[in-house]
Amino acid sequence: MPIIDKDFLFQLLETPSPVGYELEGQKVWSDFLRDSATKIECDAYGSVTASLTGEGEKSVMLAAHADEIGFMVKYISDDGFLSLDKLGGSDTATARGRRLRILTDEGEVMGVIGNTAIHLRKDASEEKPPKAHDLWVDVGASSKKGVSKLGVRVGNVAVYEDSPMLLGKDKIVSRALDNRIGGYIIAQVLKVLADRQLSHSLICLNAVQEEIGGAGAAMAGYRHFPNIAICIDVTHATDTPGIDQKEAGEVKLGKGPTIAHGSANHPLVVKRLLEVAKENKISIQHEATSNFTGTDADSLYVTKQGIPSALVSLPIRCMHSVVETAQTDDIENTILLLAAFVASLTDQDDFHHKI
Repeated sequence: MPIIDKDFLFQLLETPSPVGYELEGQKVWSDFLRDSATKIECDAYGSVTASLTGEGEKSVMLAAHADEIGFMVKYISDDGFLSLDKLGGSDTATARGRRLRILTDEGEVMGVIGNTAIHLRKDASEEKPPKAHDLWVDVGASSKKGVSKLGVRVGNVAVYEDSPMLLGKDKIVSRALDNRIGGYIIAQVLKVLADRQLSHSLICLNAVQEEIGGAGAAMAGYRHFPNIAICIDVTHATDTPGIDQKEAGEVKLGKGPTIAHGSANHPLVVKRLLEVAKENKISIQHEATSNFTGTDADSLYVTKQGIPSALVSLPIRCMHSVVETAQTDDIENTILLLAAFVASLTDQDDFHHKI
């Protein structure tokens, strides 16, 4: 069974990769695979593919996304405070009082999102979450000119400063597990299969801009047009207090990855995933995605005349926060499931409906 490569995973998680500015994270991911992949390519907007050449003409794509949520500098006041806009689904309810890494043309600048003391806020008990433009950032300057001297300008992007850590014996906590963990997983699958004879060529895609609609996956799906695609993302573990499982579904940490049903998920691909999990005694959970998945699978399966696709997700707690939490057993089981799925493919496999 694979074990967690803490050095590689923590380097991925530490490296800022906000939406539209994923290049530094992509370099870390590519460097890890350079000695194992047959080919590594980067497209115009920064999505990266690492491939293994198979014996046949068909290909299978494993798709994760490299970007993370964050903020963008929207305005700089005369007295040196920054105002922000959201990059992706950043949760402003948890933003105040946090440290920021602002990515400028001259390097990183640290800042803090202000939190006016509760003593000075009127009716604090009745407050609603702030809007993004209500947040203010202090970078240690006292004027707009002082901010400029630090190299900070409108349009700079930022991520939270929080670093990954181990929690207990079997959990990992970090910002950006969504979805740096997906990139980690598909990289490990490629490593596991690098010395195997494969029927299908394997294309591991680390796509950009999933958090704002899946543009990177759409471009890559069109370019490579694989015969099959499996999207790997995270899903909500609903095993913490305050979640209505009748509405959110039942997904637990430590019970394995989820296999999605509905919308983008081709029934024949899902069937094979379930068969592979059963044959290899890999724990999985079922998840209903109904009308859409909210992942890159939605971009991939409608490419050209259609790519038979499915979604496999890693359960995490506290999504879109700085304390996203995953369990190592689930990570390992996801790697095993995907590696076994790719290895199971033959030239005769055809995931198209027949009538």
